[in-house]
Order: sequence, then C-alpha cells, then structure tokens
Amino acid sequence: MKISVKTLTTLFFILIMVFATGCSNKPTLNVYNWGDYIDPDVIRDFEEEFNVKVNYNTFATNEDMYVSIKKGGASYDVAFPSDYMIERMINEGLLEKIDKEKITNLKHIDDSFLNLEFDPNNDYSVPYMWGTVGIVYNKKMVDDVVDSWDILWNEKYSGQILMLDSQRDSIAVALKKLGYSLNSRDMKELEEAKNELIKQKPLVYAYVGDEVKDLMVGEEAALAVVWSGDAVAMIRENENLDYVIPKEGSNLWFDNMVIPKTCKNKELAHEFINFMQRPEIAARNTEYIGYSTPNYKAIELLPDYIVNSRVAYPTEEDIKDLEIFKDIKDFLKVYDEIWLEIKAQR
Repeated sequence: MKISVKTLTTLFFILIMVFATGCSNKPTLNVYNWGDYIDPDVIRDFEEEFNVKVNYNTFATNEDMYVSIKKGGASYDVAFPSDYMIERMINEGLLEKIDKEKITNLKHIDDSFLNLEFDPNNDYSVPYMWGTVGIVYNKKMVDDVVDSWDILWNEKYSGQILMLDSQRDSIAVALKKLGYSLNSRDMKELEEAKNELIKQKPLVYAYVGDEVKDLMVGEEAALAVVWSGDAVAMIRENENLDYVIPKEGSNLWFDNMVIPKTCKNKELAHEFINFMQRPEIAARNTEYIGYSTPNYKAIELLPDYIVNSRVAYPTEEDIKDLEIFKDIKDFLKVYDEIWLEIKAQR
C-alpha cells in the first residue's frame, strides 16, 4: 500500500504532538538551590525513577532566596536555606510543615544535626549539608602564619584577597576579628565592623560567590573567605591550597531542605527530600560537591580521604568555639544598610 507524502507528513506531526503532550503531562518539581550544590546526575536519576520533570534554579545568597520566595513571583516546591533563614521563614509563615512519616530516610541523619535551635523539632526542615567558614590560602603565595582573620587586613596581600559577596558572612568576619558575636545587635559593635570592612576594601580583589573556586585553584588570589565544602573541592584540585578556621572563631552552619508555602506539588516535594537522604544519593552529592553530609550511613560509603579530612569533618575541638547564625529580626535593616555602605565604597 502506498502512503502519500501528505499522509506521512500528517502522521509525523501527530506523533510529535503525542510526544509533546506526553512530556507536558509529567508532574513537575520546582527546586531552588545554591549554585554548584548537587550532583547533576542525581537530578536526572530522580526524574527517571519518578517519571517527572525537575525545574532546577539556583541562588547566590540566603537573602536572594528569601526575597524570591517572599515576593511569590515563582512557585518553588523545595528550597535549601541555611539555619538563620529557616528560623526567619518559619517565623514569617513561609514554610509548610514536613510530614516526617514520608521522610523515612530521616533515620539516617545523625542525632547531632536534628532538633537544632532554628527548627527545634525539625517540623519544617530536613538536614542536607553542614560546615564551617574559614580562610583558604595558597601556601606558595602566603609566607605568614594563617591563624587569624587579621591576615585579611594585611597590606602585603593587597589585591590578592577574596571576600564573600554575602552580607552576613562578610560582616561576621569583621565582628569575629573584633572579638564580637556574629549575631551582634549592638550598634557600636556593628559600626566598628563596618569601618573595618571599609578599611579593608582597597585590599580586596573581589567580593565573590561560586567563582571563588576557579580563582583560588587558578592561583589568581592568595587568600579567600570560603565555606568549608568549597575549600575541600579547591584543595582536591590544587595541592598548594590549605584551609584554616581562625582562632577568633567563626560560623558553624547548616543547610536544610524545606517546602515553601508556594509549593504546588507537596507529595513530590516529600519524595525528593526523602530521595536526597538515601545514603547512596547523599554520598554521591557529598563526593561531587565536597560538602559535609549529616547522613551517617552516607559517610560509611565515602572514600577515606574525605572522611579523614578535618576540613570536611572537623573535630569537636575544632568547632567548640564556633557560632551558628541566628535570625537578627528587626536588625536586618541595619545589616542591609551597613552592607550597602561597604559595597558603595570605591
């Protein structure tokens, strides 16, 4: 039987429409995460196993994430905020409660990462990663002892210093340098911290986010304030780099998974959160991005060089004097104004 070109063309377009309709009918999960904070293959595996589509977007700071969700311009099903921001979002009614019966892999989370002050019963969040903030430095380019935040104000390293483009983190560096709490609500202390950062600014090469890894691995800077997971990834690529938590103290942080009120697919959001804490999935993410997992079953699957790293898994002694960020509530406006003034300096 002969089929005309016209008939073939019609059949071809029918097949395209059927395929397109089938794709569009897949459930969709909207995920909002930090940049470079997941193994891309994990997303593809979740899509394949659950026959869904994941729309994956990234943010650079907790504040960016908060504004996006607060304004409601986009509907996210799962987000990855840090401790103090989770506290704030709970207080402002921006999060759905977690149905813990659906998060069966919560049993793999070490008890020390559960029921923390920012979410006492883990009613709204499930642990994802944790770590510290410190200084990564190039041992070939820095000939001073690196054990204090003071080195970031040393004029010898002018133009070779990288700071985080994050108001809480950078203001915290100055506060700890001065011997104050990184959760300070004292105007005198905050004014001193602001002046320290303004004084430092001519020495700073750039305020950065994820690009800090390429800059330090490429030896374009000598010193950088970084999150410990990024330090692990950098040291893996450049043996001249090392990491230290300054003696004045620093930040101990926790990033958790949450379900925003904007969620349109709560069932799938729970499936994704539970999937992320399967030990083999948590281990893959940890090995890929360099950050530290709270999943003790996942740790058993990691190579020794990661498990034995004090950068990734510091001792109790290493972190005993570290602080966790808290929601500064009504003082947020003060921090905003300080940061704007620092960034406006030439």
